[in-house]
Amino acid sequence: MAVPKKKTSPSRRGMRRSHEALKPERFAECPNCGEQKRPHHVCPHCGHYDGREVAAAGHELKGTVRL
Repeated sequence: MAVPKKKTSPSRRGMRRSHEALKPERFAECPNCGEQKRPHHVCPHCGHYDGREVAAAGHELKGTVRL
């Protein structure tokens, strides 16, 4: 089995993990109501997606069929 010859330094370990940081969530403006929503998701405020209403406004979107 392969075994490292030298201990990995904290600097090298940190450079390897530099791409693992969490990125901030992106938001887009809903074209129907103007509120912030996640891209490619149903608007939680008005229930619209892609120019049409797919969920009742103000209701819980859990279990809603996504297009």
